Amino acid sequence: MKLPRFKKIFPILLILAGNTMYSLGVVLFALPAGLITGGTTGLGLFFSHSLKISLNLFIPVFNIVMFLLGAWILGKSFALTTILSTFYYPVIFHVMQLLLGDITLTADPMLSTVCSGLLIGSGIGLVIHAGASTGGMDIPPLILNRLFGLPVSVGLYAFDLLILLLQMFFSNSEQVLYGIVMVLIYTVVLDQMLVVGKSRVQVKIISPHYEEINRTIQQKLDRGVTLFEVEGGHTRTESYAVLTVLSKRELVSLNHLVADIDPGAFLIVSQVNEVRGRGFTLDKKYRR
Repeated sequence: MKLPRFKKIFPILLILAGNTMYSLGVVLFALPAGLITGGTTGLGLFFSHSLKISLNLFIPVFNIVMFLLGAWILGKSFALTTILSTFYYPVIFHVMQLLLGDITLTADPMLSTVCSGLLIGSGIGLVIHAGASTGGMDIPPLILNRLFGLPVSVGLYAFDLLILLLQMFFSNSEQVLYGIVMVLIYTVVLDQMLVVGKSRVQVKIISPHYEEINRTIQQKLDRGVTLFEVEGGHTRTESYAVLTVLSKRELVSLNHLVADIDPGAFLIVSQVNEVRGRGFTLDKKYRR
């Protein structure tokens, strides 16, 4: 398979995998343990208990309504990135219920809470990595952001909290607490999924041997380097600092290289969540 064609198919595979993981988290852990959650599934559980509406009916109908509303307000580009999740999730959710609905992997509610949170957070993260949306209750916060400028994260938390509170009418306080824990877990997992594979290490090196360090980093590590003027606060000596960005694995090699050149070099190491540009998200223009 040619690489350009694979690049077009890969986001679709991520969306399918993400929605499948989401449904597994709900079917294998949330539903058997009687957990309550936010999002479309949580809202569906509320209507299932209060109005006796089947989850298999509520989820596709609600997703289609939200999809049409989002397409009307947010435009065609939104519709194209969301249509797959909107129609695939209800189908895979129903299939998982048929195949795995009678399976109980654990009777421990806390273990179910953790496992469902991990699967749901990872699933949503994969979908967002593909540049898409999971649809459903993800859409109202996007609409509020477009119309009133409300931050999407604030909208998501507010809707999830409201849905959890609605379920208090048919759930005990312990279930509500487990639901809050699950929402917190999948929120943390989602945040980590958004930066997985993108985080890098930024290193600033201050040394009188900056020229040699500069050449060594480019020749031995094949990484770009930026030099900027600095002045010592005590000695008032003007010099240059070396700035480079590399992976965590390369940090060990950099430490050894710098120590061999100048054991007294001053290094400042910090983690950055994402790096874009030549050598990272773009191909290198110059190679060894």
